[in-house]
Parts: sequence; C-alpha cells; structure tokens
Amino acid sequence: MPLRCLLVDDNDAFLETARALLERQGVQVAGVASNIAGALRQAHALGPDVILVDIGLGEESGFDLARLLVADGQGGQRGRADVILISAQAERDYTDLIAESPAAGFLPKSELSAQRIRQILNRQLRAGQPRFQLAGSAIGRLPGRRGQAYARS
Repeated sequence: MPLRCLLVDDNDAFLETARALLERQGVQVAGVASNIAGALRQAHALGPDVILVDIGLGEESGFDLARLLVADGQGGQRGRADVILISAQAERDYTDLIAESPAAGFLPKSELSAQRIRQILNRQLRAGQPRFQLAGSAIGRLPGRRGQAYARS
C-alpha cells in the first residue's frame, strides 16, 4: 500500500506539478487543498498518512494549519498524519517558526521528492519521538521501503 499524501498549497500550478512528481515516485496523492478549511475537510475525509503544507497559503498561514491539524487529531485513519511544511522560501527564513511548530519537518519545494519525505519521517523516528502515530507505518509505505514498517513502543 503506497504512502497517502494530502497536498496543501494556494498555487494550482504547483499542486499539479507536485502531484505528478510524487505519483511518478510511487506516492499516492489522495487529495489537494488550497486553504485551511479545504485542508481540514480533506484530512478528515481522506485520512492521509502525511500532509504537505505550504507555509504561505495566501492570506492564511501553514503554521496555523499545522497546529489545527495536530490539535484536532486529523489525518490518517489509524492516527494523526505527519505534517511536513513546504515553501519556495529558504528554511532559514522560518527557522524559529518551524522549530516551534508541531510539524515533522520542513522541505523546500525545490527538493520535493518521495526520498526527501522519507528522510524527514526517518529523522523523526530516529529522534525517538515521532510527533504522530502513523510515522512508522507511513515510512514503511514509502517507495523503496519494501513494506518495512517500524514498530512503535
């Protein structure tokens, strides 16, 4: 079963490009949203394993969405989804905000790939404190993992 992903970005061209890229790499893009309300609805309806959230959602904030997703326990059907913040801007522009957020990590849009998602999820597990319940099983469904799921303690 492939990793199920929800993409949240206010740029339709990016959503289309990111969907095509990730699906070619074996990630199932279960849905897309362009604002907080749509993302919350999609997270409930689709139960993704990971949610990629653009930091700048027009007039809205991806940091706010990440906090709402965690507070509401939304995401995967067996637990909350990992949230990965994305942006066209450099990580250094948001270092403190990223550190304070409940997100599993940050991924520059220019580096978007199934491999980079896997690296972020693996880093969460190695730290010994995955933020969300699905981190281990989600990693096992990433392409290249061959069904290896990590047991959680």
